[in-house]
Amino acid sequence: MSVDMNTAPTMPSGERARVSLAQRLSGLGGNARQYGIFAALVMIILLFQVLTDGKLLLSNNVAALFQQNAYVMILAIGMVMVIVAGHIDLSVGSVVAFVGGVVALSIRDFDVPWVAAIVIGLAVGALVGAWQGFWVAYVGIPAFIVTLAGMLIFRGLTLVLVGETIAGLPSQYIRIAKGSLPNVLGFVNNADVVTLVIGTAAFAALAFTQIRARRSLRKHNLHMEAFGLFLTKLVLAAIGIGAVTIILSLSAGGTPIVLVIVGVLVVAYSFLMGRTVFGRHIYAIGGNRPAAALSGVNTKRVDFWIFVNIGVLAAVAGVVQTARSGAAIASAGQNYELDAIAACFIGGAAVTGGIGRISGAIVGALIMGVLNMGLSIMAVDPAWQQAIKGLVLLLAVAFDLVNKRRAGTR
Repeated sequence: MSVDMNTAPTMPSGERARVSLAQRLSGLGGNARQYGIFAALVMIILLFQVLTDGKLLLSNNVAALFQQNAYVMILAIGMVMVIVAGHIDLSVGSVVAFVGGVVALSIRDFDVPWVAAIVIGLAVGALVGAWQGFWVAYVGIPAFIVTLAGMLIFRGLTLVLVGETIAGLPSQYIRIAKGSLPNVLGFVNNADVVTLVIGTAAFAALAFTQIRARRSLRKHNLHMEAFGLFLTKLVLAAIGIGAVTIILSLSAGGTPIVLVIVGVLVVAYSFLMGRTVFGRHIYAIGGNRPAAALSGVNTKRVDFWIFVNIGVLAAVAGVVQTARSGAAIASAGQNYELDAIAACFIGGAAVTGGIGRISGAIVGALIMGVLNMGLSIMAVDPAWQQAIKGLVLLLAVAFDLVNKRRAGTR
């Protein structure tokens, strides 16, 4: 009688596999980098809070931090998907300027209502993404070349469209980037109640999803992080969300509208990447494209829609940037693609593809934003600011590569 040596021994009914402490600690490998990124953000905030004599975390400065860096967060969401799939997009800064010009011209010269102008801008972004996605997915030209060409094409078209600054945009449109949610619930000890409610709801939603995920792992007898670590994570999340909520509630306007836009995008795209077939296909393509194709993944279609998606998100960033400037400017969007790429790599995305999270990209964008604001408050020369950001990006990528080599050695 033959014996199948590959069959794992069955566990007695009602028992779960015992996991040693070493195994539990090693199981954190997938999340250790994320924890490290959050820790780095906290340390950078504390450092600049000291160096700026407490000015960094003033309520209005924190609100301005989100308003000034919303475009990086929006672009980073789309860029991390591109990078996970093993591509890169160098054109997003030019697309931001191009869409901003289209929206501003629609409003000023063609008397299009500002809401309809935004819809037109999003449609233009989708068409730009489809144009570039076609060349990448179906013609087979590397994304680096296609988007480099796109950077030149759409920057040139922007210069043609926006020969001079297009100002005079409606105040309702400008409020998208500069305004805050209306205070319909009043104040409690000078704190905006709407902001307090939003912060409380955000933590409640986070705790619910984390507890639900843990119960799902337990139900299927899968490995879970230690309960103490899980509880510590929730406590730290409560402290972080609570601190940001209280600070924002004391600012001049409360919760910035653009922060709500970014929050909705983060939730939607985190679900897309983590809970849908399309998201799993993106990770599969980035991890091993030939294997994904052999498994039945339509790699061309996925690549095409990835670029359509980042075109739409670049359009959203263009709307936000134009609203913040109050005008369309031909030079808008300069180096935006570098900021988005840097945010993704600082946030843990792998240069080789297959690895990256929406949350990590947002944290990376916040790190870039804190660096910008902290150095600006300290009146550091802009040239040195660029050098420091470049050094941070280099160290983040080097750290990722060193960790991979160590993991490969083990």
